[in-house]
Amino acid sequence: MGKRRFSGLEVSLMVVFALMMVVSIVLIVLFATGEGGVIKNANTTETLFVAQCPVIAHAERVDCYPDGGASKLKCEARGCCWGPVDASNVPWCFFPINHGYTVESIEQPNSFELNAKLKRMASPSLFGADIHELSLQAVMQSNNRLRFKIYDPNNERFEVPHEHVNKVLSSNPSVPLRSTLEITEKPFGLTVRRGKDQKVLFDTRMAPLVFADQYLQISAKLPSNNVYGLGEHVHTQYLHDMNWRTWPIFTRDSFPNGGTHNLYGHYPFFLCLEDDTGKSFGVFLMNSNAMEVTLQPAPAVTYRTIGGILDFYVFFGDTPEQVVQEFLELIGRPVIPAYWSLGFQLSRWDYGSLNEVKATVERNRAVGIPYDIQYTDIDYMEEKKDFTYDKVKFSELPQFADYLHEKGQRYILILVRNISQSYSSDGETPLIGEVWPGETVFPDYTSEKCIEWWIDEYERFSKVVKHDALWIDMNEVSNFKQGSSKGCTVNNLNYPPFTPNILDKLMYSKTLCMDAKHDWGDHYDVHSLYGYSMVLATEKALQRVFGGNRTLMLTRSSFPGVGKYSGHWLGDNAANWNDIKWAIPGMLEFGLFGVPYIGADICGFFDNSTEELCRRWMQVGAFYPFSRNHNAQGYKPQDPAAYGADSLLVETSRHYLMIRYTLLPYLYTLFYKAHTTGETVVRPVMHEFFSDSESWNVDRQFLWGKYLLITPVLDPVSGLIDSVVLCTNQMEQRTTTGKVKLYLPADKLGLHIRGGAILPTQRPDVTTTYSRRNPMGLIVALDENSQAAGELFWDDGDSRGTDAFIIVVLCLCSCVDVLFLHGLTLTLGETYLVKWEIKEEEYQRLDCYPEENADEEKCKARGCVWRVRGDTNDPSDTVHIPWCFYPEDYGYSVTAAEETNSGMTVDITRNMKYKSSGRPDSPDINTLRVEIRYHTSDMLQFKIWDPTTERYEVPVPLSVPDAPETDENKRLYKVLFTKNPFGIQVIRKSTGTTIWDSSLPGFTFSDMFIQVSTRLSSEFVYGFGETEHPTYKHNLNYHTWGMFSKDQPPGYKLNCYGVHPFYMGLEDTADAHGVLLLNSNAMDVTFQPTPALTYRTLGGILDFYMVLGPTPEMVVQEYTALIGRPVLPAYWSLGFQLCRYGYANDLEIRDLYTEMRAAGIPYDVQYADIDYMERQLDFVLDSEFPNLPALVNEMRAEGMRFIFILDPAISGNETDYPAFERGLAADVFIKYPKEISDEIVWGKVWPDFPNVIVNDSLDWDSQVEEYRAFTAFPDFFRSTTAAWWQNEIMDFYNNTLKFDGIWIDMNEPASFVHGTVGGKCLGNPLLENPPYMPPLESKHLGLNHKTLCMNSEQILSNGKRVKHYDVHNLYGWSHAKPTYDALLSTTGKRGVVVTRSTYPSSGKWAGHWLGDNTASWDQLYKSIIGMMEFSLFGIPYTGADICGFFNPAEYEMCLRWMQLGAFYPYSRNHNSINNPRQDPVAWNSTFTDASRDVLNIRYTLLPYLYTLMFEAHTKGTTVVRPVLHEFVTDRSTWDVYKQFLWGPALLISPALDMVYTIYSPIACNYYCFHQAKDIGVRKQMLNMPTPIDHINLHVRGGYILPWQKPENTTAYSRKNPLGLIVALSDSGTAQGSFFWDDGEGIGKGKYLLFFTSMFTLSCNQLIIEPFIQISSVTSYLVIIICFTYSLSYSDVYLIGQL
Repeated sequence: MGKRRFSGLEVSLMVVFALMMVVSIVLIVLFATGEGGVIKNANTTETLFVAQCPVIAHAERVDCYPDGGASKLKCEARGCCWGPVDASNVPWCFFPINHGYTVESIEQPNSFELNAKLKRMASPSLFGADIHELSLQAVMQSNNRLRFKIYDPNNERFEVPHEHVNKVLSSNPSVPLRSTLEITEKPFGLTVRRGKDQKVLFDTRMAPLVFADQYLQISAKLPSNNVYGLGEHVHTQYLHDMNWRTWPIFTRDSFPNGGTHNLYGHYPFFLCLEDDTGKSFGVFLMNSNAMEVTLQPAPAVTYRTIGGILDFYVFFGDTPEQVVQEFLELIGRPVIPAYWSLGFQLSRWDYGSLNEVKATVERNRAVGIPYDIQYTDIDYMEEKKDFTYDKVKFSELPQFADYLHEKGQRYILILVRNISQSYSSDGETPLIGEVWPGETVFPDYTSEKCIEWWIDEYERFSKVVKHDALWIDMNEVSNFKQGSSKGCTVNNLNYPPFTPNILDKLMYSKTLCMDAKHDWGDHYDVHSLYGYSMVLATEKALQRVFGGNRTLMLTRSSFPGVGKYSGHWLGDNAANWNDIKWAIPGMLEFGLFGVPYIGADICGFFDNSTEELCRRWMQVGAFYPFSRNHNAQGYKPQDPAAYGADSLLVETSRHYLMIRYTLLPYLYTLFYKAHTTGETVVRPVMHEFFSDSESWNVDRQFLWGKYLLITPVLDPVSGLIDSVVLCTNQMEQRTTTGKVKLYLPADKLGLHIRGGAILPTQRPDVTTTYSRRNPMGLIVALDENSQAAGELFWDDGDSRGTDAFIIVVLCLCSCVDVLFLHGLTLTLGETYLVKWEIKEEEYQRLDCYPEENADEEKCKARGCVWRVRGDTNDPSDTVHIPWCFYPEDYGYSVTAAEETNSGMTVDITRNMKYKSSGRPDSPDINTLRVEIRYHTSDMLQFKIWDPTTERYEVPVPLSVPDAPETDENKRLYKVLFTKNPFGIQVIRKSTGTTIWDSSLPGFTFSDMFIQVSTRLSSEFVYGFGETEHPTYKHNLNYHTWGMFSKDQPPGYKLNCYGVHPFYMGLEDTADAHGVLLLNSNAMDVTFQPTPALTYRTLGGILDFYMVLGPTPEMVVQEYTALIGRPVLPAYWSLGFQLCRYGYANDLEIRDLYTEMRAAGIPYDVQYADIDYMERQLDFVLDSEFPNLPALVNEMRAEGMRFIFILDPAISGNETDYPAFERGLAADVFIKYPKEISDEIVWGKVWPDFPNVIVNDSLDWDSQVEEYRAFTAFPDFFRSTTAAWWQNEIMDFYNNTLKFDGIWIDMNEPASFVHGTVGGKCLGNPLLENPPYMPPLESKHLGLNHKTLCMNSEQILSNGKRVKHYDVHNLYGWSHAKPTYDALLSTTGKRGVVVTRSTYPSSGKWAGHWLGDNTASWDQLYKSIIGMMEFSLFGIPYTGADICGFFNPAEYEMCLRWMQLGAFYPYSRNHNSINNPRQDPVAWNSTFTDASRDVLNIRYTLLPYLYTLMFEAHTKGTTVVRPVLHEFVTDRSTWDVYKQFLWGPALLISPALDMVYTIYSPIACNYYCFHQAKDIGVRKQMLNMPTPIDHINLHVRGGYILPWQKPENTTAYSRKNPLGLIVALSDSGTAQGSFFWDDGEGIGKGKYLLFFTSMFTLSCNQLIIEPFIQISSVTSYLVIIICFTYSLSYSDVYLIGQL
């Protein structure tokens, strides 16, 4: 007989019974023993959990039983601590220290990111379903914004699909993450600090993290009690009460009656003012689930949310206003409302009929109330249904807007979304609720179908009832039923384990069931996003209906980011004195939240308003940004005229509305500032006067911007009120700082203008339509220094995206305190400037104290002039005109001069009237020699040095002719000099333009500080690098750029990898010139609007070379003739390339290669980053890559090429490392000078110590200290080093791994320690921290920050010993040639070398990539600027890491970058470790197809690109070419930097936005590459559609481009026939050229062959002139292609008409 089997049900029941028994026993034991926080095993004496209860202040306890009903037994069952106290609100049940999570591992891929894994500590659960494994991601997104995100790495959870935040990426931070965020590992906690002073701002260590499926909690201690924000609620005061107040956040249709319940919006954002310095920070939790926030007196904050993730953003600011600006940069800055929407507005629920509406309009017109907008509420609808109107009571509604328009007024109507569908929990059945019309279903605005339906319905209705804007209501979402007409299912969404302290404590109260379905997810997750999604849909509808008109939207429910599109009113208030008070904190909070278009229903919505209350409310409401009087059904009318034409209410309303309309230009300007910078409009007094603690809790007054203080009367029967007045002027009289009593009778409120203000005004009228036609004026209120400033923004007030003009108004007047200017007539479309002119003299000042903290004493100690600017008292003021400047005779004077037909020699002596240049550690050199040499007709040199003492000179050889140009008639220039002060003037003879004039005061030549200034020929200057520039043309408004090669990712004003002290100047005549300062010391250059340029360098001599063009292209040709023509890369190196830092093993590379081949994407080169190295050791293959050599051989056999990386630093901690041992034997490593020490100057870079396991959880500096090996740096100046380097490369090639090109990195040189291991550099400390420090990244840490000691010694090839101080910037340059020579000798082929650090002439041997960029949209256009600058620098083989190196790439951005990158000369997709893949096959088929298509275009045009590279190599022409180079006579091109050319003929206009604007230059026709059609416009901007799979390419008429059928690699494409694209000019002609060789050969003999061809099309004939050239100039192996390759032109495409 078989064994009996239990049924499934029986098994389940037994399991449940057993579990119940265990739980029961546990509870019984707890009850019996009574041990606090101790849980024991029921069957043994083993203790399962013992709570470790902290001894802390009561104020720091965090509630472990927030759901109420705590008892000792219940508390201890949660593993928490029980401690009754005799104090209200203090939790008796609080957390122990052994709850929470621990940190399992930490990874920090770079200085700005951190990833950690967390594991839950063994402890009881609060609400069950705890998530045991979590991930933390922290990113320093900008210098002022930190994001940290805690989420479940194993299961996807709901995250807010924010339309703006999710597009905001990192913006090149320079503040490392470690300075703002510290992680405590056990238990896990985060400490957020202010980077500058390390003050703790947000410290989560006070309580454990709780992260369960439906309960997430985190607490943080704060630095002060000054907390503002969180909403939406009625806060009776702006400054939060921190005494155990809990605020629920969950959108709800509820009355704002002063309770603590949740209201219409969802805002988990607060601002904290730290102290009276103004330093503040903000915290935003991006989470839309129901939550509550508890504020406690520690001070501290606790968040409890019931879903989603913890996604925090922390904003750092020096002022509260800056914090708001940072927050709005993240969520989206607010919309500029239409000008008319700033007028006064009237509304009422239930006018009863249109006749009553018109009667209201007429009676208010009759009493002269300024009044722009009339509303109708739901009573206009037929049975309260959207998109209908009552054809009986409102029969003439379709004509109502016309009636209002006749008098310059506008009409707004309401929609309340009572129509279409959300779905029940099954996702298909519409959920039925009830709102105004009765039974209702609810639109799902997250659904594209619903959005299209909404737009269509609205468009249809707008054609029936004309109106001007839209008011949307009831979108919390509101439902008169509880959940639905059928109730809600009992489940954990409708009844979660924990319900925050929301109104009614029921999730679906007055809304939908939580398990209803939306496209975005469960209603449980998206409930608070309902209004937000409706706003997004409505914005699209408004754009459809109103097109180019700005219109207006007003929403009741909101979420961060709504202000980008909509305004908000404070809901259904009541007519009482509390609500008039509480409206001010509400407006101030919505200013924080980014919704400045805000106001309360004036006179109250519910209840009848008394005359006194309504009168006072009309006074203050005249200064609400959204100024609307609105009341409810069944109450008396409360529009102003309803109180009687002669009433005091009408009189005072008219008076203050007239003031409002007078000041509307100022208010409109404030909205423009909010829209463009994020400034607040209605502003707390605290924001402007934070240094006065009296201002911190002021919320019965408010400001308009920074200048207008509004003090209303908010209590009944009061004439005297307390007012805080700080630094302001009243219109009638001056008042002092502090609390004052203001007498405000029945018809008055307090208005004060702050001293120092200029307010734009306009004569008012009864509507903005009429007032905008009136003259404008200014109110000028002087400050204590008799100064004032202000500005005006003005446009047509209604259009989207029209031209607008800002008038900056500056005034100086000492005769009166307040000045009124009237009668300024402004015409839209014109620009005006009313100003106090800055004297021209001030722009001529040259800064004598470029260091920080200038003052009069320091200035005069240098013999300089101290003069305060006329319009400021702040020497650090942003206008930057120096207060300390050189006197006119400061510098040197001529003592002797000799002139010949080949140049001049001049001796000069310092003006000893000025005892010292002010830097005692850098003694002045009193006597100098100047030598000017006329090298060629278009090039000259002027050199200034100390003739008595040998000084360092740059050892970079330049190509200057043996004989100078002695025939003055052939020279394009004339050179003069001035005697006192000495200066050189270079004049272009053909135009008389002075292109260099250093006859300016301030010339300084001391041992460690040299400075010279010159006037410039114009404001158009390009070049200087390597630094990320936001525009191609330099901004001359006092900008200083430091130059010192450094391992520094690109960022604004951060000195990067290379140094290029070369610029090109455009003259007003459209001639161009170039200037090189051959100096390799640390330096900076300062531009000023004179226009002038100042060089400051820390050593060497001044050795200038100038080339005269006269065209921009000729400037580059002449410059590269001087420094050396660029190398011609191998043909295959022009193919597409893939790389990634973070390949785990060779299999990952193989899989990528297989996927790319399967996808058919053109792809020539695969890389290996440092992952392939064993412990990051050069020349040693990692054990994870054993099959890499075989894979490389396989790929090369299939036409692919392979490039590997080498860093210069060599580990010295190995027992068997031949590369180091041979280098040590050959003495190739950099050491100290022998008189100091004979030791190697050790650094640390990537190599790890042998036999260690790196603990990635440590911070970066600790990892470097503990795990990084000592490294030595080869001195590549030495010939012995070059031989050693070549030997190591050849040995690696022959015995380990084949390759075709070499990538050299970290050669600034970079080190992970500062100077040397231990940080103590030997020798002269002045070399490490010189008397003057240029504005370099981390300059306070000295020149040796992240590199070698400056005292290190290097030896030039001629044996001369030099300091690293002098040659630091040449390290990458010295590295390039030995690497290139080694590549050629090892492989026997041309190959390619790519280097990170460069200096003038590096292009002779290597290309360059633009460094470790970030995955952000701005990097696309900045890469164009970078490429164009490196074109100037003579390095045409350049490009940026496609899709960005740091941070995850966003889909559309990466696709657009692939399209742009397909036209980089160096086209490589490359990203960093710990980021997702971003190669073309990592996304989807759409991405793959688009990448394939654009790369096929590249490969088609490679013969043209290769020809351009050849011409750059032989003639010095540019490859990536700025548009201005071809069209320099068209001045509009001088500012074009978002388009570029390949050579003269192909215009590339990448999509940097959804609709891209391109410029079509004058005097040529362009054909669309894709359609072969003439674009038909000249010299104008042109909007070009850019679908996601498209890049705009245009072929210039008059040119012939060679092309070839593309294949997957160039090895195969080169076997295909060639073709020509012939684009005809207007005259029907075209020409072109073509270069061809074997693509990789190098010369073996003296005379070499190659094939070129010239094309000419004229008179209906295409003439191809192939010829074989014999030349000793080139180094290319030439195959006579027309015979050997059977070169044929199979297709000739003709574009245009003959």
